[in-house]
This record gives sequence, C-alpha cells and structure tokens, in this order.
Amino acid sequence: MSAQRTYITTTIPYVNARPHLGFALELVQADVLARHARRRGDHVRALTCTDDNSLKNVLAAQAEGVAVQELVDRNAAAFAALREPLALSFDNFIRTSSDPRPRAGVEKLWQRCAESGDLYRKHYEGFYCVGCEGFYTPEDLLDGRCPEHGTEPRLVSEENWFFRLSRYADRLRDVIADGRLRIEPTSRRNEILALIDAGLHDFSISRSHTRAHGWGIPVPGDPDQVIYVWWDALGNYVTSLGYGTDHADLATWWRNSQRRIHLAGKGVIRFHAVYWPAMLREVPRVGDTDFTLDRLIERADGDLAGGFGNLVHRTITMIHRYRDGVVPSTARSTEATEPLEQACAAAPAATDAALEAFDFRRATAAVWTIVEEANRAIEATRPWELAKSERGGDHRASAHLDSALASLHRACTSLAAVLTPFLPHAAELINAQCTPIAGKLPPSTGLFPRIEL
Repeated sequence: MSAQRTYITTTIPYVNARPHLGFALELVQADVLARHARRRGDHVRALTCTDDNSLKNVLAAQAEGVAVQELVDRNAAAFAALREPLALSFDNFIRTSSDPRPRAGVEKLWQRCAESGDLYRKHYEGFYCVGCEGFYTPEDLLDGRCPEHGTEPRLVSEENWFFRLSRYADRLRDVIADGRLRIEPTSRRNEILALIDAGLHDFSISRSHTRAHGWGIPVPGDPDQVIYVWWDALGNYVTSLGYGTDHADLATWWRNSQRRIHLAGKGVIRFHAVYWPAMLREVPRVGDTDFTLDRLIERADGDLAGGFGNLVHRTITMIHRYRDGVVPSTARSTEATEPLEQACAAAPAATDAALEAFDFRRATAAVWTIVEEANRAIEATRPWELAKSERGGDHRASAHLDSALASLHRACTSLAAVLTPFLPHAAELINAQCTPIAGKLPPSTGLFPRIEL
C-alpha cells in the first residue's frame, strides 16, 4: 500500500471548565488513528485545539469572579497538559484566542462567503441555548427544554448576520449520499440525511457585541457584531494550516491530503457534518457507553494487569526458569501453538481493517485475540510439565518446550507491535521486557500494578 497523506482533527472543546472524560476519549481515539497511520507509513498531521471565544467562557468567568482571559488561559493549559498523561502525539495544539492564525483565517473565510453572496443581515428572534451556543426552534425543544442539556433556552431578539445554509442542501445531500463525505456510523449518516431532507434553514453567524460581552473576533466591517463562536471554531481546521496567510501547509495537508478524518461527538454532528461543509462550499465509530470509575478500574486491572501484564510476566518468568533467560531460537511451531502463531500473523491486518472503518472495538478485539490464544497455548503446552519431563531425559519434551517458549515470546513482541497505537507506553514496556541484554532477557517486573483506591 502506497503512503497516503492523512489529516486528523478533533472537535474543539470550550474551556469554560477543565477537561472531562468524554473529550479525553476523543483525544485518545484520534491519537490511535494517527499512530496507526504513521506506523503503516502514511504522512500524518494531527491537530487538536481549544475553543476560547465562547460566550460560555464569559459566563463561567463571571460566575467565578475572574477575568475571562484568566479563566481561559488556566483551563486551556489544563487541556494542553493532557499530552503527557494520555501519551498523545499531536503535531499541533491551537488556542483560538492567542494563536495568531485563527483570526486572519476566520476573517478571510467571512469575506469569501460575503463575496459569494452567502451572508446577509436580518432581525431574528429565537430560543438560544448557551450550553449548545445555538438557536432552537420550538419544534426542536423537548417539553420546552434543550434536547442536549435539558435546560430552558433564553428567548433572544436581535439583529445578526446569517449564512445561506439553505442554498447548499442539494449539494450536501449529494456528497453524503455518494460517499464523498463519509459519516460513520451509518446511524449518524442517516440522521444527517434526514435533517437535510426536513429542510435546512439559514443560521445566525454573529452575535451582538453587547451580548457577547465584547469577547470574540469582531465581524469585518461591522464592529457592533462579534463572529459566532461556531464559525470561529469550525474555521480552525483550515486556519490552523495557514488559511488566511497562504502558508504552504494549507496545500500540503488540506488540498493534497488523500484522507481528512475528523472525530466529533453526536451532540455536535450537525455543526460538523452540515454547517462546516456548507461553509467551505466543498466537500468514529463510536456509540453511547456507560462509564463508571469502578468499570474503568476493573478494565485496567483485568485487561492491563491481568491480561497483557500477566502474559508477559508468565512468559519472561518461564524463559528465565527453564532457559536461564535465553529465548529459544527455534521458529518451529507445534499443533498446540499453531493457533497462537496464526493469531499473531492475522492481528496487524485485522486492526488495520478495523481502524480503516473507525471501529475501535473491533480493532482492540483483534489485539486481545493474541492474549487469549497465548493463554490457551500455555494451558495446551503446560511448559512446567514439559520441563519436568525434560529433566527426566525426554528430548522430545525439550524440543516442545523450546517451541512453546519461542512462540510465547513472539506473541509478546507481536502484542507490543499491534498495541502501540492504543497504548504506546505499555508497548514500550513490553518491548523492553522482551528484548535481550547481552543475550538474556531482563528479569520480569510487574508492568501494570493493580489500582488501589
């Protein structure tokens, strides 16, 4: 497969509060895709950002009694600090209020749309949810409340700039229906098509300077208005590459990328799959899940400590006990180890296919197959019994023991390879345990200690 140029982006979180688990999941998923693409030889650019110019940030600062810039700086720093604990490998982290690129690009995008006749100003009255930073019609509300946040939106009446979204309904439907704009999973694709079929309405893309408390990018030529935060935020996917300054990165990573992958939660898919493509005039697999701290600890103890860690520990310990730390050089497999060898051989292609479909569950299941088959191989070969027979002079048992230990060692190194996009530090630890030093493996250490609350 020839190398592709791949551009991967995440949504842009508001910084009215510190990071939460949902965004951490999105960051990790994007990083898995980026690491996986790099490992297979692709040229990758991965971007994440913070959305600093939101009214939510202004209101949060007022509630806390601090300056908006102080709150934004503090919380944006907390998002940036996720790189180390989550072992992230993003190429760029952009802040929309302090980086010089977004403003120039947002202003240029506004002017280009104005030149195309896409913008107009009118008086508007509607129900506004601050949590969503968006307007709702009465039909959109559930018992008078925002369907996303469950709060009662405020009735807002003012004159704003609007974008002619209705102009692009047919083109949007075409690019989604024929797969040029691919939305996964299918249920979300169908949701967006249904939204388009129901009729797209022009949407407000500015706020009064007064209601925005002066926070945000002023509308070009209209200082009484501030550019709507979503217009500002969505534009970041191209402004971060130099749109507005004609930087070479724009051609390299936007116009010439074979794949542009964007991760977005279901609550904001309308903005990313409808508004954003229409703003350009061109054009995960994730679902709901229940999360509790107990479940997270259970998975860490079960999968990391009891799964990956236990397999590596058992393998290294047996190689030290039965072969003085020297990995047998035999490449021969037996009937008992053949399923394990097949699982190791199949795992790279299986994870590759799953991640191509943005199916993280299927990808991690392919990784876990190695652990399952390795444990089955241990029970099938029973190295401790082969070692006992070997001590009794059974040369056949000696050959079988060599084969079993060599297969288990190969399984551990294969596990590290396919685990790298998901848990890069864990993969490094496994590789370190499985790499001989002066001909012998280092002593086994506990890779993943169990978590104690």
